[in-house]
Amino acid sequence: MRIVLFGCCGKMGKFVTELAAEQGHDIVCGVDLSPSPMPYPVCTDPAEINGQADVVIDFSSPSRLDKRLKFCEENHLPIVLATTGYSEEDTALIQNYSGRIAIFKTGNLSLGVNLLQMLVKRAAEVLGEDFDVEIIERHHNQKKDAPSGTALMLAESVKAGLSEERETVCGRQGIVGARKKSEIGIHAVRGGNIVGEHEVMFAGEDEILTLSHSARSRKIFAAGALKAAAWVIGKGAGLYCMDDLFKDLL
Repeated sequence: MRIVLFGCCGKMGKFVTELAAEQGHDIVCGVDLSPSPMPYPVCTDPAEINGQADVVIDFSSPSRLDKRLKFCEENHLPIVLATTGYSEEDTALIQNYSGRIAIFKTGNLSLGVNLLQMLVKRAAEVLGEDFDVEIIERHHNQKKDAPSGTALMLAESVKAGLSEERETVCGRQGIVGARKKSEIGIHAVRGGNIVGEHEVMFAGEDEILTLSHSARSRKIFAAGALKAAAWVIGKGAGLYCMDDLFKDLL
């Protein structure tokens, strides 16, 4: 693949750069607001990009999202959105552009996490309304958004497996009263250099089932980004996710 990589000088950008080289892919240009030497040209604005590409991978941040999507539309390129923390306005922008370009968006690029989603949904279907569901996510102390995009994805998986509506409650403080059956609790832990840990607890009357995933290296997200990029090339306009990729893998 010929790749344009946004956020190329950040931690994830460097992992993608290393893994892309190992797999024989060509990063034709990188974009970063804080450029540093890389084994390919790096610019600070999409307008400065030179070279033909097949796909864009975005590991930057939600800011200036409109410029990146506009660049993809003008150059007829699919894009893998590999960051989290999008606002409602960002989400609406992504939805709008997906009518004209192929956009692959996920809260987590790990194949293991996306398999966890499937297991969580199935557990919710089987255990039903008798179990309380709590989600605990742990990340490094530099992560800016909370709860994590993955925790929100897992909450949606729980909801998809239940027949009754559940509301998401992010953290608890003070005298909040007894826990409502309609709640899905999400709790964010930040500390040290934790790459990413997610735990979904189904707590019943006399038993507890816990499903969890622990990321030991950011390399798994780089690998997932490259797999998603290879998959989305050639796809028509639309908003795609890991479920779509999994259908082709299974």
